[in-house]
Amino acid sequence: MIQPISDAIRYIGVDDNDLDLFESQYDVPEGMSYNSYIILDEKIAVLDTSDGRTAEAWMRNLEEALSGRTPDYLIVHHMEPDHSACAAALLEKYPSLTLVATAPALKMLPQFFPGVKLEGRTRAVGEGDTLPLGAHTLQFLLAPMVHWPEVMMSFEQTEKVLFSADAFGKFGALAQTGGLWCTPETDWACEARRYYFNICGKYGAQVQRVLAKVAPLGVQTVCPLHGPMLRDTLAEALRLYGIWSSYGVETPGVFVAYASIHGGTAEAAEKFAQMLRDKGCPKVATSDLTRDDLGEAIEDAFRYGTLVVAASSYDAGLFPPMYDFLWHLQIKGWQKRRAAVIENGSWAPSAGRVMTEMLSVMKDVEIVGEKVTIRSRLQDADLPALEALADAVLAA
Repeated sequence: MIQPISDAIRYIGVDDNDLDLFESQYDVPEGMSYNSYIILDEKIAVLDTSDGRTAEAWMRNLEEALSGRTPDYLIVHHMEPDHSACAAALLEKYPSLTLVATAPALKMLPQFFPGVKLEGRTRAVGEGDTLPLGAHTLQFLLAPMVHWPEVMMSFEQTEKVLFSADAFGKFGALAQTGGLWCTPETDWACEARRYYFNICGKYGAQVQRVLAKVAPLGVQTVCPLHGPMLRDTLAEALRLYGIWSSYGVETPGVFVAYASIHGGTAEAAEKFAQMLRDKGCPKVATSDLTRDDLGEAIEDAFRYGTLVVAASSYDAGLFPPMYDFLWHLQIKGWQKRRAAVIENGSWAPSAGRVMTEMLSVMKDVEIVGEKVTIRSRLQDADLPALEALADAVLAA
């Protein structure tokens, strides 16, 4: 799929409609796009390649865009294989090609392409370095730990296009999710949010630093490595990234996540969620952690200001689906939130203790209200405690 970004800049990326799990863990029911670009000027720069799954299709797009010309540079913004898998083949096909990347990326190259001769064929670039192509010039911006240490972005100075690496990415193949350009009618935020918090959530401080670099450049178009291009909707994307990367609350409300073995905990959690709605909570979202997509649950935990966790006790500890959820929140840097705890245990409740311990080690997390304990099934006698917890959750 070759499409114009401008007269000189072309999209040459590829959709992967058959992929079921991105990075072998994230559900992608609408596939994935591997974005790549080419700048056609006095010098030709290819910006990133594709995943090996789509190598043949990507190479066809490249050759069609080249129309018999020879590329001068391959810009590698990110070494992850879904973007760089075709680099070795390109170096082999075009002996005069120079690979441009950060010094850390060049150190990684032999790890991904053992045996490929790179001597005299690479160029390391650093913060603010430029690469003139003719009428166009690329300026490089280092973006370490967004979300690997070798990442950089590039800013095309003439047309003010930011090639943003994984930043501003989104799950979904372009053909299935609205095409090359994000429009005001496109539901960009949902899958962009799930992508951000599951891929980059831990690295908010690093994202903030890169956003500060980008702010004075006057960027007009963002071309990410996954998902649609941003132009008319760029201001809203930047607003959301500012919230997400600072761990702010995007949507006022409460997220109730539960893990139930025989249905008793699920009943209590859903009852609690309805109490919140009845008390005027602006938004209450729920997730059954035993069945729902974990990536979406992580997304919602970051989206709302308060998290309520409800889980069964298990082997004198915590039912594993809840443990897995809280462990993922911990490694993704979940913070600056309020949390409340509901546990279930038929003879020796232990889930509340473990959940409280896991929440307590996370940064700036306030546990509100008194833990509520359910014995096997929700009883009428449990309702006052749930009501009190709902009031504590909704208290300012």
